Parts: sequence; C-alpha cells; structure tokens
Amino acid sequence: MKKKQIKRILRIVFIVASISSLWFVPWILVKAWILPLPDTVQEQLEEGINHGYDGMIVYVDQAGKPPEFYAAGWHDRKKKIPAYPQALFKIASITKLYVAVATTKLVKAGRLSLDKTLADYFPELAERIEYSDKITLRMMLQHRSGIPNFVDHPDYWTKPPKNKQETLDYALDLPADFEPGEDYGYSNTNYMLISDLIDKTLGYPHQQYIREEILMPLGLKNTFGSLREVDLDDVMSGYYVGIDKDFKNENTGLMLATAEDVGKFLRALNDGSVFNEGEQEIYSSVYVYEHTGLLVGYQSIAKYHKDIDTVVIQFNNTTNFDGYDWNLAEIIYNRIVKIVRKRKSS
Repeated sequence: MKKKQIKRILRIVFIVASISSLWFVPWILVKAWILPLPDTVQEQLEEGINHGYDGMIVYVDQAGKPPEFYAAGWHDRKKKIPAYPQALFKIASITKLYVAVATTKLVKAGRLSLDKTLADYFPELAERIEYSDKITLRMMLQHRSGIPNFVDHPDYWTKPPKNKQETLDYALDLPADFEPGEDYGYSNTNYMLISDLIDKTLGYPHQQYIREEILMPLGLKNTFGSLREVDLDDVMSGYYVGIDKDFKNENTGLMLATAEDVGKFLRALNDGSVFNEGEQEIYSSVYVYEHTGLLVGYQSIAKYHKDIDTVVIQFNNTTNFDGYDWNLAEIIYNRIVKIVRKRKSS
C-alpha cells in the first residue's frame, strides 16, 4: 500500500473517530463552545445562566483600569434574590494559595523547614501514612507526597465525615499513591495536614495567622476563615442539579471571600506584594500562582493573565451529577478572557 493511501485512510479514520466522539460529549458543551462570542462579559454571563447555572459572579481587574463587577442569575433562588458581585462565596481549594503563602512566611522566619519530614512533624501519624519518614513539607506543598486524597475514599461521599479527624481517617492506613517525589498527585490531605502543622507551630489557628499576615496588610476585609464568621444571608447559595437543597450551610470550616477580595489577593500574589523580602523565591519553588475550587454547589476559577496584565475571577453556584459542569465553567471562563483580550486589542 502506498504512503498516500495510508495517509488517506488514517485521515478518514481520524475524522470518523472525531465525529463519533461527539456522541459522548454533552451537547450543552458543544453549544457553549460554538456560539458566537458576545461583545460583553455581561452577555456571556447571561449565556451561562441559559446553559443551566443558577448564579454567576465575575470580577475583572485589568491594570490601569477601574475593576469591573458582573453578576447574573440568583444569589438565593428560593428567596428570589438576584445575584450581586459583592456576595461571599465558598472558594474551596483556592484556599490552598493562602495556606501556601502562610507556610512560605513561616519557612522564611525559620519556624518551619521544607526539608523536614511528615514523621518529624506528626510522629503520631508515622505508622499510619506510608513513607512518612521520606515525605517532606516541600513534597506536601507540591502535591508530590503520594498521600491518598481523602475525597477519593469510596466511603467519603456515602458516609461524609462529621469532623476533621473523620476526614483524615479516610486517608490513613492506606497504600501510598506513589513513592514520595516520584510523581504528582493532587491531594487535599496534603493541605489539611499543612494547615494542622501551622496550627501546631503557632499555637493558635492558621486562619488567624492568614488574617494578620496576609489579609490585613492587603486590606482584604471580605475574606473569612469559616462560615461561622459571617452572616449567612451574605453567602451566595449553592445548588446541585436534581436536589432541592441550598448547600450554603455545609462545610462550615472553609474559607469564604468576595470575588474582589480573591482578585486583589491574586494580583498581590502574582506581583509579589503579598511577600516580604526573600519569601517569593521560596513560594515559587513550592506552589502555583493560580487555582480553582470545587465544592458541592460551588465552582471558582482564579487566574492572572500576564499577556493582558489582568486578573479574572469567576464564581458559579451550580454543580451536577453528570460532571460536565466543570468543563462548562472553563468554556465560559475562557470566553470571558477572550472578550477582555479582544476589547483590549481593539
């Protein structure tokens, strides 16, 4: 068979495979992706609501311009309260950025060491976490520890933990996902342990340290360490498709913030103003400068776009069983960035 024939056959196979794969992609994603790009961010948010989100908030901070605030849909569906940009939102794993900065500051101050092991810091867990004598604080920050992610435990969703100890129990006495330092595996267990380590080191809650050393210097007055610190009416409701329940009362120990506060923190993280001398070099060696967050009823994306010197924060308050909601959120987010980029170049 000639090379041209082989290439032609391979091209046909590729096209057929590509078309066939579309049957396995929710059409809502295809629709969201192929629709003409709107002229404004607000129009894109309205599209997001039409795609099935109950409420959305977007914050845009473009250097040299006043910050922009957008919202669409419902803040509280039952009470018919429209979404508004100043609402508090559960930022989920975006919290890890704050914890990583706090850890960096304590390392620079000599109170923690990146090279000490989990067994050094948590001797009581030495026999319950595989390779505890080889897992360093650096590896935990980088998600290179191999410690199992507690949310991956088969009982986590059917028998939700009632407290921090029960949560940790879902990651203990299990084989490591890989040998320390040999791979990357995102694990919430890493940062739960790091938060506990900061508490042990300081002798008081890490959230107090974050407030005093990060939030207050940056003037962030709308970021909180727990649901217990805020008025519930200020918190955007969270929904799961098919379940008639507001999830904003769940997960009381996680951080909340406005989109603006997250945006200001992210800019400070990226321009280095959140750090004191010598801290940014440490941080850059252990963690990232952007993050996403996901909880039942809550999705968040926080990124800085260097080419347009712009921070874009997006909050969505609806998740679903099918799991395509995250892909949909990213499609909407990327389209918003395209709108901002197009506007800047015009």
